[in-house]
Amino acid sequence: PFIAIDLIISNILLAMGMMMVSPVTISLPFKLLLFVLLDGWGRLSHGLVLSYGS
Repeated sequence: PFIAIDLIISNILLAMGMMMVSPVTISLPFKLLLFVLLDGWGRLSHGLVLSYGS
């Protein structure tokens, strides 16, 4: 999903004629927001605990 956010942001910036603006600076807040909304830290820690438990 993070690559899709990069592609969408870069296409929007190109459509607006803002070719010199780095897509990473615009898409980073959206990526962080998505990570927080999807409970990224909980999923990451849960996956780590399960991988060490098995």
